[in-house]
Amino acid sequence: MKKILLMTVLGALCFSIKAQTYHNPVIPGYHPDPSVCRVGNDFYLVNSSFQYFPGVPIFHSKDMIHWQQIGNVLDRKSQLPLMGASSWTGIYAPTIRYNNGTYYMITTNIGHGGNFFVTATNPKGPWSEPVWLKQKGIDPSFYFENGKCYMVSNPDDAIWLCEIDSKTGKQLTESRQIWQGTGGRYPEGPHIYYKDGYYYLLISEGGTEYGHMLTIARSKNIYGPYDGNPNNPILCHQRCISENNQIQGTGHGDLVQAQDGSWWIAFLGFRTYGGNYHHLGRETFVSPVDWAENGWPIVNKNGTIDTLMEVHTLTPVNMPLSPKRIDFDNVNSLKEIGPEWIYIQNPDESKYEIKNGKLRLYASASSLTENIQPTFIGRRQESAMFSIGTSLSLGKYISDDEAGLTVYQTNDGHYDISVSNVDGRQVVKYRLQVKGLVYEDYVSNAEISKAKNIYLRVRGDEKYYHMEYSTDGKLYHEIKTADTCLLSSEVVGGFTGVVLGLYCTGKNQSGYADFEYFDYK
Repeated sequence: MKKILLMTVLGALCFSIKAQTYHNPVIPGYHPDPSVCRVGNDFYLVNSSFQYFPGVPIFHSKDMIHWQQIGNVLDRKSQLPLMGASSWTGIYAPTIRYNNGTYYMITTNIGHGGNFFVTATNPKGPWSEPVWLKQKGIDPSFYFENGKCYMVSNPDDAIWLCEIDSKTGKQLTESRQIWQGTGGRYPEGPHIYYKDGYYYLLISEGGTEYGHMLTIARSKNIYGPYDGNPNNPILCHQRCISENNQIQGTGHGDLVQAQDGSWWIAFLGFRTYGGNYHHLGRETFVSPVDWAENGWPIVNKNGTIDTLMEVHTLTPVNMPLSPKRIDFDNVNSLKEIGPEWIYIQNPDESKYEIKNGKLRLYASASSLTENIQPTFIGRRQESAMFSIGTSLSLGKYISDDEAGLTVYQTNDGHYDISVSNVDGRQVVKYRLQVKGLVYEDYVSNAEISKAKNIYLRVRGDEKYYHMEYSTDGKLYHEIKTADTCLLSSEVVGGFTGVVLGLYCTGKNQSGYADFEYFDYK
């Protein structure tokens, strides 16, 4: 009897441990610089978006683990001018906060105005027009207390604080430097919290790459002086115990207390593939946080995290997933295809149309490489193992016009497979564009030339992209295999990650292409 009871207890413990697991990243693919707030039993999280429109994706969760994108904070050109933006500019790290019935999102538009905030009474929107701010630097954040609104950001490579009017944005006090960090380069991403008589100042240092880390300081006075945690950094993967971890570049985080009293942190990191390369971009990870007896936070017991987390979690609440396939004959407008779909810069809306049950893209004069409002619509690559596919037909095309699929990291780093017209023949073209080096060719045969529709597909794994075509949607032919590492941030640069999309380009702008569907698995 005792043996049966012991086995029952051990079985229950094993089930409990298994149930208390989750996988990082919780929001995969290019979703950097997360900021999170809780309102009641709901968590809301935002990410930076750089050159893409709409900007600042916003997610909802009940448990910090399962997230659903519910919209984009900046969905109008008046809120988000992006002309000429690249993967180095545009919208940098946002912060989301809630105070007295109002949601606030504060961020920086590099190249178009600097720091600003917008407000809403519903996190799904609509959000207000921008309120511009005087204090410079990037990664601004708000802290609310006793009717006052404080702003922190990082001008002059230090963290500065001022008080502002939360309605007009007017700066009410002079900016004061409050901390320079622990000596790591690029002190940024500041957030202020109050707990047990202390103001805590959480920042990132080391640059958003392999040396990235989170450090923290505290003070009895919001203006300081701030004393650094003697055990800084509180999160860093550039150390012996994590040097072989697939997750690297951990940093830029935001603390939040859950409804059950537990503490959590959302932060960015990236997953490496094929060595020290990452092409999916910086992703959103989460970890539980404990508070030591001396009052300092500890991330996941030892300041490191993993892809499989075996920890005590909140009660799981699943969220709906994005559809794997969009048939364009089932939508009436592009607004119906989901908030995860994005454009490069502010789109020329005349180039996009749902017509006769298909997505019609009209050619832009600019190529993806030239980066001047190209005709493009896509979604983030969320896994190394994936496939995308479409079927398209050309209309009114002349030589050098093209339309198809792109695996896009930056305007100087993308792989394309397209349908084009060469000397009056319909062909399948492929292009590899990496740091000014261009390799392109095309496949031409009678079947391709006569086909009304061409089927294009890209399959991906950890090391390669496989570009394929078909004339019947059944038998596919691979025409090119390309290395994922060549589209990594280490090779082509930028602050983003791979976006998988549809595009259409032609110098005379007279051509168009009709796409029947978009598969993403």
